[in-house]
Amino acid sequence: MEGKEEDVKVGANKYSERQPLGTSSQSKDYKEPPPAPLFEPGELHSWSFWRAGIGEFMPTFLFLYITVLTVMGYSRANSKCSTVGVQGIVWAFGGMIFALVYCTAGISGGHINPAVTFGLFLARKLSLTRAVFYIVMQCLGAICGAGVVKGFQPSLYQVKGGGANVVNNDYTKGDGLGAEIVGTFVLVYTVFSATDAKRNARDSHVPILAPLPIGFAVFLVHLATIPIIGTCINPARSLGAAIIYNRDQAWDDH
Repeated sequence: MEGKEEDVKVGANKYSERQPLGTSSQSKDYKEPPPAPLFEPGELHSWSFWRAGIGEFMPTFLFLYITVLTVMGYSRANSKCSTVGVQGIVWAFGGMIFALVYCTAGISGGHINPAVTFGLFLARKLSLTRAVFYIVMQCLGAICGAGVVKGFQPSLYQVKGGGANVVNNDYTKGDGLGAEIVGTFVLVYTVFSATDAKRNARDSHVPILAPLPIGFAVFLVHLATIPIIGTCINPARSLGAAIIYNRDQAWDDH
């Protein structure tokens, strides 16, 4: 109790906001964790490793299931006023990421995206063994999620585009590539900022719910770039839809 009272008393003044960036006061009570080893074969014998893989498969499966169904509902309607509209699609993507990252952050870290996994691997936040396993499970989950949607109405799924990412007629493939590069940067940048342990230690008086800014970043990127390429910023999402849709345009733009 005494420690808690002291923490409350010190509160927001524990770390001075006037200190310049990079000073020791900003890393007070924080120790940089060691980088993850490149190869960690021992993980293969740990239940937590396999559980984390399931924790990446299931949310990616649910992510594709909900979002592709939303896209298909929008595509099949004769009147766009009778659907959720583009804004509804944006909310489906952002909202699902928020919910799924919140659910799985304590199991696998809640990546749900090979781009996020790859970025965290480059930052040595996880081993190559785990990174490859995560990416494989994410892609399998995405394929299964899109496959279930196609199973409802296979012919309509093919006619209406299958939720696959293709470059819209008013744009070039270079435009689509640029939009994906910038959009993925926004997402991964947000992930790193929202999950930075040093920031949590320094700004302990500021409650940070990491899934919220991550989901909101996905929401905003989709709002901006759906007109260009339908927005991917997630290689598993794009791959899963392209495999199940399996038409030339989807593969040409992939």
